[in-house]
Amino acid sequence: MATAIQKITLSSSRDIPFNKLVLSQSNVRRVKAGVSIEELAEDIARRTMLQSLNVRPVLDAEGAETGMFEIPAGGRRYRALELLVKQKRLAKTAPVPCVVRDPATDILGEDDSLAENIQRAPLHPLDQFRAFLALREKGRSEEDIAAAFFVGVNVVKQRLRLASVAPALLDVYAEDGMSLEQLMAFTVTADHARQEQVWQAISGSWQKEPYQIRRMLTEKTVRASDRRAEFVGLDAYEAAGGVVLRDLFQSDDGGWLEDIALLDGLVAEKLKAEAETIAAEGWKWIEVAIDFPYGHTHGLRALEGVAIDLTSEEQATIDALKVEYAKLEQEYDGADELPDEVDERLGEIEAALAAFDDRPVTYDPADIARAGVFVSIDSEGALSVDRGYVRPQDEAPVGEPEQDGETDPATAGADHIEPDAPVVQRAVITIGGQVAGPEDEDDEDLKPLPDRLVTELTAERTLALRDKLANTPAVAFQAVLHKFCLDVFSRYFSYGTAMEVSVRSASFPVQAQGLKDTPAAKAIDARHKAWDERLPKYKADLWDWLTTLTGDEQATLFAHCASFGVNALHEKGDRSGAGVSSHTVEQRIAEADRLAQAVDLDMVQAGWRPTVENYLGRVPKRRILEAVQEGAGDRAAQLIDHLKKADMAKEAERLLADTGWLPEPLRIIATDDAPVEATEAEDDGEALPEFLAGDDEEAEANAPQVIAAE
Repeated sequence: MATAIQKITLSSSRDIPFNKLVLSQSNVRRVKAGVSIEELAEDIARRTMLQSLNVRPVLDAEGAETGMFEIPAGGRRYRALELLVKQKRLAKTAPVPCVVRDPATDILGEDDSLAENIQRAPLHPLDQFRAFLALREKGRSEEDIAAAFFVGVNVVKQRLRLASVAPALLDVYAEDGMSLEQLMAFTVTADHARQEQVWQAISGSWQKEPYQIRRMLTEKTVRASDRRAEFVGLDAYEAAGGVVLRDLFQSDDGGWLEDIALLDGLVAEKLKAEAETIAAEGWKWIEVAIDFPYGHTHGLRALEGVAIDLTSEEQATIDALKVEYAKLEQEYDGADELPDEVDERLGEIEAALAAFDDRPVTYDPADIARAGVFVSIDSEGALSVDRGYVRPQDEAPVGEPEQDGETDPATAGADHIEPDAPVVQRAVITIGGQVAGPEDEDDEDLKPLPDRLVTELTAERTLALRDKLANTPAVAFQAVLHKFCLDVFSRYFSYGTAMEVSVRSASFPVQAQGLKDTPAAKAIDARHKAWDERLPKYKADLWDWLTTLTGDEQATLFAHCASFGVNALHEKGDRSGAGVSSHTVEQRIAEADRLAQAVDLDMVQAGWRPTVENYLGRVPKRRILEAVQEGAGDRAAQLIDHLKKADMAKEAERLLADTGWLPEPLRIIATDDAPVEATEAEDDGEALPEFLAGDDEEAEANAPQVIAAE
């Protein structure tokens, strides 16, 4: 006969007035850190009690019930009820649902308290995400959900976003096949198909880092920090129907713009509108581009504009700002550290004064009619308008004095002449290769010398001048510097000069995007602008101005101009002989290496880093691995050797970021015939050539030769 199974008897439940309840010393929860009584009290006030208290009757010395009940399990709920009573939101005698334990049980109160706290099963995060989504689908707002569960609205948005990931990936997460951080990464896009595609691509790999998931999901997008996005604005992009991908779980720099074609169209439309506005100023031409290559103004003459005068109100504002700045500096002179508000105010004053310095300029209407404008977007995403450039074919006729900046003696001081006044120029008639003067029957009139005779005479003068100049090094240096200035600074015209040595600045027909934003390009432009502002306006004044410079200044300006002649470009040799030969290119690169050694060039210090765009994404996988092996070691190369090329290039960029690795074209190759000895002046790097100190015999004997460029 089967033995009957003894049935379990559950503890009874009843409502007990709050004032009949007390906390038990058997409660095992003693540490109060992280325990919020206030939030639980508010939750009870909103939805009342969801869980009964576990209580036991309090017995007297004889073992009789006293009518009071102690609480070994549920102390936090009791404290929340106690707070509501103190706030007079709950009556002292309000009935509280309780599970009453039999006082005769052999289960200790500590046992009940511990069991209630450790046997509870925490809710899986996915269940929480889905519960939030269910509340949202049933009409609850994100703000209401946040208030009900005492979390921020952004937390609700995050959990709703997690619940909206592709169901297939949620199932993987539910089975612990994916970490929460990985699931967060997939929320960057709402495209379920793309999410599943990326997971399929990485699921078999050991490398499933969240950053890699985000990168793969956004590889065909544009950062909101991109200059194009900054220029158009996210509001305009979204108003046109564009989608912005956002990462709710970490800083995303504004997100990613998904529709690149739409963005480019908006950029083109806005730039065109800006150009049409500028065209009303009367310029001859306007070139528009998102970004112009480095050196795009080479060969063009920049107009000299006149800054608009300050109004009396603007001048008063400037004076007041300067007084305030000086007062703050004096007040905090000697302080170890400025207060934040003072430091911020000084910055505001500096920015305001700088804005007054950067005033609009005006140009002569006649100059505007032959000049043009470059319209683009700067690196910060703001409109960049570069006005006032004259192309060689648009220059004024030869007879006009402004053609080369020199003033005709006959019209000297005639600044009051209207710019549109006709210029009288003499017609030059050429017959049989000879310049013929006007016919005149009077043989006694003085006629020009024959061209052949003039050529023969000037040939002798040229040789004599060469010999004399070779023995006057200081003047030779200034003559070359004078010619260099004519070549390098666009306000002058270098043709028609006696010194045939020249600076030929190599252009960059093939260049990576952003070349003009590199540290070297910015440094060259800043230095060039500083000298350009110092140089005299007219070509005729240049020689005398150079004479006023110190030896240090002349040497610095000479080095700046000479630097424009450097050509270290590699180009494919032309076997047909029509272009540059391979041998010429090899010699050029060898000479560039010698020059790089002499100036101690370091491309890492110059700011170059290997990226997907400038190298890693444009070479085969084998070269990527070789680069990582050389820069980061064999172990690092082994970590990425199984990846596809695109992923390998991105990982290589991260691994090589701070290694100082350089590809071969950027390394300095030691030359066998590099100079091994240097004078003290060369070792110093700042001392002037000896021949600049004077024209004494020793200086002349040591003077270097100036070699004319081809």
